[in-house]
Amino acid sequence: MACQSVSVLIGAGELAQIACEYFEHDSDYEVAAFSVESPYLTEPELAGRPVVPYEVLDSLYPPAEFEAFVAVPASQLNRLRARLYLDAKSRGYRFATYVSSHAFVWRNVEVGENSFIFENNVIQPFVRIGNNCILWSGNYIGHRTVIRDHVFVASHAVISGYCDVGESSFIGVNTTFNDHVKVAADNVIGSGALVHRDTEPGKVYVGSPAKAVPGRSSFDVKL
Repeated sequence: MACQSVSVLIGAGELAQIACEYFEHDSDYEVAAFSVESPYLTEPELAGRPVVPYEVLDSLYPPAEFEAFVAVPASQLNRLRARLYLDAKSRGYRFATYVSSHAFVWRNVEVGENSFIFENNVIQPFVRIGNNCILWSGNYIGHRTVIRDHVFVASHAVISGYCDVGESSFIGVNTTFNDHVKVAADNVIGSGALVHRDTEPGKVYVGSPAKAVPGRSSFDVKL
């Protein structure tokens, strides 16, 4: 496969190593290096590539020559990934977006920058996926649904048509959303939940039908 762009991966954990595999073997991207903030730099090399301090990334891998991808999971309710994405953007980086060759993505779906769509996702017509989103394997995203920035969708979620998933939310495995549901910002939707009505911001929802956990903030959930 001909290489069109060279990227640096911001992150050096499991998701960064997985992203490196997918970029290298199922995209036109060549991964040049990994980068982490200095306190977390423990090894000089990973997967045969250098690991460099994030603080000097732009001097080693200039934004004019390299794209970036922030390969960080849902830590701190997606805040860590969002912080690094916005900071790298302020430095002038353009961002890679990966869509698996084994995903079904209709022709008019819009996918933002620094987003990663794994295999076996089914994404129907007129869906809009924001910036800095991760859709793990095997989800169904119904027509006209909007997934806003910094969202993480774990595997096998069924998000029906005309839904709106609020910014920075985390959608757990095997969740189901009825048509026209609006998920508020900063929600954590627990595994197996059935969401049949609109939610409130900053809450944790579990069960079938899903209900907010009394007295618990989504920011208290370790992701």
